[in-house]
Amino acid sequence: MTANTKRALLGCIADDFTGATDLANMLVRGGMRTVQTIGVPESNETLEADALVVALKSRTIPAADAIAQSLAALDWLRAQGCRQFFFKYCSTFDSTDAGNIGQVTDALLDALAADGHASAFTIACPAFPENGRTIFRGHLFVGDVLLNESGMENHPLTPMRDANLVRVLQRQTQSKVGLVRYDAVAKGVSSVRAAFDALRGDGVRMAIADAVSDADLHALGEACADLTLITGGSGVALGLPANFRRAGLLAEQGDAAQLPRVEGLSAVLAGSASKATNAQVAAWRANRPAFRIDPLAAARGEAVVEQALAFAQTHLERAEPVLIYATATPDEVKAVQRELGVNEAGHLVEATLASIARGLRERGVRKFVVAGGETSGAVVQALDVRTLRIGAQIDPGVPATATTGAEPLALALKSGNFGTTDFFDKALRHLDGVAP
Repeated sequence: MTANTKRALLGCIADDFTGATDLANMLVRGGMRTVQTIGVPESNETLEADALVVALKSRTIPAADAIAQSLAALDWLRAQGCRQFFFKYCSTFDSTDAGNIGQVTDALLDALAADGHASAFTIACPAFPENGRTIFRGHLFVGDVLLNESGMENHPLTPMRDANLVRVLQRQTQSKVGLVRYDAVAKGVSSVRAAFDALRGDGVRMAIADAVSDADLHALGEACADLTLITGGSGVALGLPANFRRAGLLAEQGDAAQLPRVEGLSAVLAGSASKATNAQVAAWRANRPAFRIDPLAAARGEAVVEQALAFAQTHLERAEPVLIYATATPDEVKAVQRELGVNEAGHLVEATLASIARGLRERGVRKFVVAGGETSGAVVQALDVRTLRIGAQIDPGVPATATTGAEPLALALKSGNFGTTDFFDKALRHLDGVAP
């Protein structure tokens, strides 16, 4: 069999934008040339890549809408010739009892079965040990603490108050949910496949998979070679490129992460309220220019966007990168939500930062670092980004990216919980071409 150089091998659906780049980063590290689309493309023109990642903004929308968008993405990926499919969600399993992980997985399995694929079984594995997400006996740990003690219990949209993912997923689906226990994973690929067979025989359609190390993820990835659909965080994708190589479908290549150099000014936009982003904002503010968005002022109709852009202009004229942020403590977030409502507060912050992003581009900003999945989605839509080439990793789960087209933008889209405390500076150096 000769190596595939045109048609995509792996088709991925991500429920938010930073999650999409997180997954794409993992695939690029495995030597797969990867293109990320923003939403489902309107054209079926073949994109030349080894892996395609469709970035949706479906994590917190009604389940019926998430299903419809995910099925549309699946249809487009099938038209691109993809052989295997991946549904990517957050490594902290962000969801509620109303969805959307279980419902979307059910819909994708049903659609693939109707398309002639025999397998009606998949795994659910959000583990990402490199970023401190591990699963043991079905329980998700963030660092050394259970998920529900990690700060995620205070998430404004998807508070995670149960670390037992078997229970969490079972509340979202009528399908039977099981567990691939660590005992099986630790014994390697053959043992994992035997566990899959046993679970299928017991009527299980989805199985949480334990994993505490990258070696576990490689074993799970290899064991999933024959599954039509895989679901999880980006970590489980570690083992997928090697499957295609073993099948003679993927060539060895050293330039999968190559991106064009982008010239222009730089800015950071932060909307996440996570612990990591709060620390990153604090580190930046210690010695760099920053402007805080007040959602209540925006709700009162004050000229917050204009004020932020005027602040930015002063520094951009001196080629100084700026941070514009709405990041706040959990107590501050709750206070705003009490006054505006949970959904309205989130939408207001996203819309405000999206308008600021458009204004920054008009003022010559071509390099954007964006913190927060929902914020990233709003910003890339505001900037009319359609496709991204995925480059080298900045921090685990966060690659550099560049848009395609005549006037490219350089983007680093960061999940709220990802990145070291100095991530903003590090990312800007990387987008400037200073970092390796």
